[in-house]
Amino acid sequence: MKNNSEFKILALKYRPKIFNDLIGQEVIAETIFNSIKIGKTPNAYLLTGIRGVGKTTTARLIAKALNCSNDADQGSNYNKNNLCDHCEQIENSNHIDVLEMDAASKTGIDDIRELIESSKYNPTNAKFKIFIIDEVHMLSKQAFNGLLKTLEEPPEKLKFILATTEARKIPVTILSRCQRFDLKRVSLEKIYEHIKKISVKENGKISDNALKLLARASEGSVRDAVSLLDRALIFQNLDTNKNIEDVDVRKMLGLADKSKLIQLFAYVLEGDEKKANKELKDLTDQGLDAKNFLNDFLELIYLFGRRINLGPIKKDIFISEGELKLIEEKSSNLNMQDLALFWQLTLKTIDDLKTVTNENIALEMFLMQLVHIKSLDEYSKEKNLESGNYSYQESTKKKFENNENNSSPINFAKEQMKSTEQVKSVSESSKNVKEKFQIRSFSDLIYLSDKNKEIQLKYDLERNVKLINFEYGKIDINFNENLNKSFIKKLSQSLYEWTGKRWIITLSKEDKGKTFHQQKVYEKEKLLNEEKNSQIFKEIINIFPDSDLIDVRKEDE
Repeated sequence: MKNNSEFKILALKYRPKIFNDLIGQEVIAETIFNSIKIGKTPNAYLLTGIRGVGKTTTARLIAKALNCSNDADQGSNYNKNNLCDHCEQIENSNHIDVLEMDAASKTGIDDIRELIESSKYNPTNAKFKIFIIDEVHMLSKQAFNGLLKTLEEPPEKLKFILATTEARKIPVTILSRCQRFDLKRVSLEKIYEHIKKISVKENGKISDNALKLLARASEGSVRDAVSLLDRALIFQNLDTNKNIEDVDVRKMLGLADKSKLIQLFAYVLEGDEKKANKELKDLTDQGLDAKNFLNDFLELIYLFGRRINLGPIKKDIFISEGELKLIEEKSSNLNMQDLALFWQLTLKTIDDLKTVTNENIALEMFLMQLVHIKSLDEYSKEKNLESGNYSYQESTKKKFENNENNSSPINFAKEQMKSTEQVKSVSESSKNVKEKFQIRSFSDLIYLSDKNKEIQLKYDLERNVKLINFEYGKIDINFNENLNKSFIKKLSQSLYEWTGKRWIITLSKEDKGKTFHQQKVYEKEKLLNEEKNSQIFKEIINIFPDSDLIDVRKEDE
């Protein structure tokens, strides 16, 4: 058995030693060491990205490449097991000319002054003096201002390497002085391959399905994936003969079995609240984490949405054949309207977890609401069959018209769907509604607004809207910046009330034509000019030289 002093966590043990070891950042790695090879290096590097994608590691690799006395470009002759003194000291974080500073603990101007004072001196025994500032967005405003001049024109032998997870918090004056590299999330496939190689080297008995779960739980962070693998292998060491399966990883991380999650979802769709709650209780008894469960539920909704809109899901190494089969079976009676409501309700429940003390109660209530939403849908379908004109939206409205608690998750989801409903094409149910008024032109619409005393709507239609195309049931418009924000919603609701029909209102990018008011003014001026050139007006002018024609009206006006 190994001594505790010999133990080294896997995230440090398998930290990349050369650029080629970086996972998922090949383009950035190639760009950086090519610039070092030809001697065109910037004064300052800025490395951004989520946690665990290699920002600090890349910073150290840049420092090693700049100061390496063996092979600066890390070419084919480079031996990462036989490092030069500079590379070895940088790797151990004890090089005298490479200073690593944590901006989270040294945020003030005094710390930056000390750094700037140190920058005036040449490196002791390396080619470059290098300052690595981690979590640089944590610096104060004064500290950033103090750094500006030195960052733009540093001494010849000085390089800055800044690393951050929050690039948007860094002043643009700093950003403009750096060469920026955005380290992306690493694909799950690459993370899976990486941790699989490490598990083999560590003689870990862990199944492929367990490794895939670890990769998925990492969310694109290599360090997180390796740390989770480390945790799983330590769990295995308690029983050296045990092979770690995905069930063990699920227990360790508090994750739900996706096949059980799909079954629970099926019970919701069937409206079987008792079975759904029993399935949830079985999952929580196994140590299910509430937030993980809801995030898995969001992923499941996404998969069903993908199946409905894009057809059968192609084989994916992170979705088993059994799960794909279940998704195929259960997606037949689903539509995007249901899924959109489920999605919004799930997001709202995740937010509610911050305030609810008992997470299990929150999850049970979440399931009840899901079943209730689905039952509303079934109720509306029955009514639609009976009357031929009872839509889902009307059913929902009647169920909730007496509910004034707009902050409830279902109302929240319902509100999110309103704007979508307004732009949908005319449904089968609305075809049977007897129309109250036939609007055949844009002028009819303005007349009706005036008749119903919708003054703001009439004003917007006349002065802020340019008509591109008008058909019965569909209006294509452009508008200016003065248009009232609630115009589209108000127009859609009014058209439905006046005609008993859902109208499609589309916004065009074409900026042609005039507003109704501009067109009337134009026609008035045109008519006025025509009359001024008429023979009658000329005769009047001859008789009354000081007279002028100021207005012309047609008989119907």
